[in-house]
Amino acid sequence: MPDTPSRPRKYWIIVASKDHVRNGIRQGIAQACHGKASPLKRMRPGDGVIYYSSKLKFGEPAPCWEFTAIGTVMDGDVYSIQMSEDFCPSRREIEFFPAWDVSILPLVDQLSFIQNKKSWGYPFRFGFFEIPASDYNLIASKMLQESHEQTRNLSV
Repeated sequence: MPDTPSRPRKYWIIVASKDHVRNGIRQGIAQACHGKASPLKRMRPGDGVIYYSSKLKFGEPAPCWEFTAIGTVMDGDVYSIQMSEDFCPSRREIEFFPAWDVSILPLVDQLSFIQNKKSWGYPFRFGFFEIPASDYNLIASKMLQESHEQTRNLSV
């Protein structure tokens, strides 16, 4: 989607475990920051979204350190869905693209949003943040290339 007169296209990183990202891909939705609505409300239709997974599974220590999904925010508002008696997360519709899971490690030195290269995980602690178009394009170029040695995310 092109930039709108009211606001240019923005690019976002959402942090979630790889198993949660896979569930979101299957459903065509994004959740952020344990179901909070406010991060999702910052996104607009046409914005670019990349998921980063520091862990393979929620609540388990095994690291992942990969970008695990990429897509575009779709039209429509943020909405909530009752998942249990005490959990009603907010969601937003996303068009996910078939993509490769890509390790962050070879990209750390090239990503401008990572200012301290020795403590490269620091920006991800917030769970949701905006990145420059140049960083989005770099990550996208690795995730969307046709031939790759990493695992292809074919669940879309």
